[in-house]
Amino acid sequence: MALIEVKNLSKIYRDNEIETIALGNINLTVHEGEFVAIVGPSGSGKSTLLQVLGCLDRPTSGEYLIDGKALNSYSDDELALIRNKKMGFVFQAFNLLPRLSVLENVKLPLIYGGIGEPRRTEIAKKMVDLVGLNERSDYKTAKLSGGQKQRVAIARALVNDPKVIFADEPTGNLDSKSGEVILDFLQKLNDEGRTVIIVTHESYVAQSAKRIIKVSDGRIESDEAVKGQRIIRRDGLVK
Repeated sequence: MALIEVKNLSKIYRDNEIETIALGNINLTVHEGEFVAIVGPSGSGKSTLLQVLGCLDRPTSGEYLIDGKALNSYSDDELALIRNKKMGFVFQAFNLLPRLSVLENVKLPLIYGGIGEPRRTEIAKKMVDLVGLNERSDYKTAKLSGGQKQRVAIARALVNDPKVIFADEPTGNLDSKSGEVILDFLQKLNDEGRTVIIVTHESYVAQSAKRIIKVSDGRIESDEAVKGQRIIRRDGLVK
């Protein structure tokens, strides 16, 4: 059974009489353990697609299923619970609280999930150690480098043991060396069985995935598997 399945999904923004089609008739399936890169030019709809897949926005029409269950009838509170329990998010802007420590930022999803002390501290410490920031667990995140902030964001994304990690331009605000560290970490998580869906405009990031979905004008232009440095089409032809 597919982890994520999207059928004839559309997202339309309306401003008075102006209608903008951000996504049109998207059909997509993601199985557990995949590493998918969604690519496309600015304004193509790739970030909107990630937001809809991550239940951060609702589609205008179509069907979205996760673990075989349709989400279009869920309340906002129910969707928030799904995001908290099944999904982890990593963003270009990090989205950390600068006045809180590394450990406190990583704890936040556990607090929202109703996990009490001392269990949430125990879990958060393991995640901070996992991303190699144990010695900086008490640092305010405002004092960290960009690469360190992104590692905190990854620890926070993992803290509730999600089924899928959504990453929106996770290397976009980083220098090349820090970006490679973050990318290596995402690859390691995928190798361990995590499902990773990443939006990027950087070709080296996309080529690290196992599957590349190209989006243009709100529609899927191509959907191809990646093997080594070659792109293998779903129909078996080599580009």
